[in-house]
Amino acid sequence: MNVYDYIIVGSGLYGATTAWRANKLGLRVLVLEKRPFIGGNIRDKIIEGINVHLYGPHIFHTKDEAIWNFTKKFVHFNHFRYCPLAQYKGSLYNLPFNMHTFYQLYGTKNPDEAMSYLKNTQVERNVTNPKNLEEKAISMVGYKMYETLIKGYTEKQWGRKATELPPFIIERLPLRFTFDNNYFTDAYQGIPKEGYNYLIEKMLEGIEVKNNTDLLKEKSYWLNMAKKIIYTGSIDEFFDYCFGALEYRSLRFEHKLYEQQNVQGCAVINETDLEVPYTRSIEHKHFVFGEQPVSIVTREYPQVWGKGCEAFYPINDERNTKRYTNYMNLANQECPNIIFGGRLGQYRYLNMDEVIKSAFKLKLYS
Repeated sequence: MNVYDYIIVGSGLYGATTAWRANKLGLRVLVLEKRPFIGGNIRDKIIEGINVHLYGPHIFHTKDEAIWNFTKKFVHFNHFRYCPLAQYKGSLYNLPFNMHTFYQLYGTKNPDEAMSYLKNTQVERNVTNPKNLEEKAISMVGYKMYETLIKGYTEKQWGRKATELPPFIIERLPLRFTFDNNYFTDAYQGIPKEGYNYLIEKMLEGIEVKNNTDLLKEKSYWLNMAKKIIYTGSIDEFFDYCFGALEYRSLRFEHKLYEQQNVQGCAVINETDLEVPYTRSIEHKHFVFGEQPVSIVTREYPQVWGKGCEAFYPINDERNTKRYTNYMNLANQECPNIIFGGRLGQYRYLNMDEVIKSAFKLKLYS
């Protein structure tokens, strides 16, 4: 039937960016969204005048000027810088790991002292060739910092012992020998003043969107309605889990209203004590320097993922990587007109700028 050139399944950042591009090329585009709202997991909501990040904090940051300029077509960014704290047994520490943190834990006052301390730790514990996350973390920051700031948080986050996790997971963690609490070193950073909802709404302006519509419930119908399908949902679900489910970690959020202007004094505090059941608390007003008389704090609880749960963090171990490869091979063989994109379609953890960049790499044809 080919009523559309492209049907894009999912209205998150990847789907919205791709829809915008296709629309600018004059292509016939339809966006299908199974939720009653657009935006995916970057959706936010105004509560008591505070823009609440419903699915965890999202800080836009990028080194790519072209990506930054593209996003600025739709929203204005403030000058927010992400400087979270970590709390362990009542004490607060600076993040990311920097000279402030080394001083707080080891008493080192300059980079030479800190690097010498870490080198001695590596020799003492024989972790020159780390085989798991625990060994890798100790080789990076020393045993005391690992025990205080990494072990509990990581084991809560992933639901397994640090000795059972691959070392590459910790490599995303910033580590620097300067007194700099800015988590990201990217040249371009900030939070949209109008909110992420507005960003997605502007991207999809003038494009047909159907909410509460699940392609998988009428797959044969929708697949015949377009020349190409861009699918941003879970690739394993699309193929009815024929090779088994790809594994994720999920999250549960508890939002609480406080009748006070300032609760924790910063946007995010990581809870690194294993005995504290949540991984971090988020005070949303600090993302936009809010001065409301009340505040909203969200606690983020890691959860076991199962079919039907919201998928947040892919578990990219050997078994899941092999399973994903099987799905991609099947897609290439049986579905040449379907493109799988976004963090679920590609089974990858992606920052927002990486999602946009990935969407721009996609070649669109009429």
